[in-house]
Amino acid sequence: MLRIYDTHRDRDKIEFEHAVLQKLGNLSLPFKVPVPVSTPAGETLVKLKDADGKFACLFHYIEGDSPAEEEAGYFESFGETAGFLSAVLADLRPGLIPVYRPYYELRQAYPLCSDAAIQELCLNPPRPFSGLAQELKLLYAAYDQIADSLAGLKELPHQLVHGDLNASNLLLETSDHRQVAALLDFEFCTYDVRAMEPAVILSGLLGQEEKTTVRDFCRGFSRRVRLSEAEINAVPVLMLLRKVDVFLHFVTRYLEGTDEVHVLQEQVKLLSEDVSQLTAQTSAVLEILSGEQEQDC
Repeated sequence: MLRIYDTHRDRDKIEFEHAVLQKLGNLSLPFKVPVPVSTPAGETLVKLKDADGKFACLFHYIEGDSPAEEEAGYFESFGETAGFLSAVLADLRPGLIPVYRPYYELRQAYPLCSDAAIQELCLNPPRPFSGLAQELKLLYAAYDQIADSLAGLKELPHQLVHGDLNASNLLLETSDHRQVAALLDFEFCTYDVRAMEPAVILSGLLGQEEKTTVRDFCRGFSRRVRLSEAEINAVPVLMLLRKVDVFLHFVTRYLEGTDEVHVLQEQVKLLSEDVSQLTAQTSAVLEILSGEQEQDC
């Protein structure tokens, strides 16, 4: 399967991702991961000619189905698979230094998004965003809240994390959609807070009418990973951090001229809704995670 890296032209990022995948590919895992194919020279990526410096690589094909939007029967398997991966990544040594910063290093990761720039955008929105004043105020409040919590996150247990696990980055067994067959897209794998892994996934489950999905995921994850009390209590902050990180990502793309204004407008709407739902559901998610952690491991 051919992959062309469109989002960046950073060889170091790709080489680190491939180093992780090669290490995982040498292990006997109960699920598949992408395994890069090496060239005769031993390289796993090539620079394309006449493609503006883009890199490409080949991966071995993985059988499986992408989950449909309405599917929810696989979340217990997803939780256990994510937990298994987390336990494996804790001991993995890829031999290269991660390029991506941990989520909590927002200021270093997004230099264009200074405190002053975000405050100006959110509290004095320019004309293209004047109709989103309330949504931007909500996002600024989340940004401001997170800023006070970043230093404390550095004290939590750290390890390699995938950092972007969600329904679009997995495959289900074709014969049984209740079982996860593969975890995909390790591009953002880096050294970060261990509890960031479940927090990223849980932040994507906001708005679920039933708590069953969250409970299924937490039950599966808790079979494989035991979080400390401090880590469990940090999950709500880490979920909010994920949303703020996505916001700054799209603000940066807008300021750089990569995205047109409508992209950021749409993200502001979606992320402000997510932040509102997170505020309303945080206590329920924390209660479910705590309960499942006490029962398992």
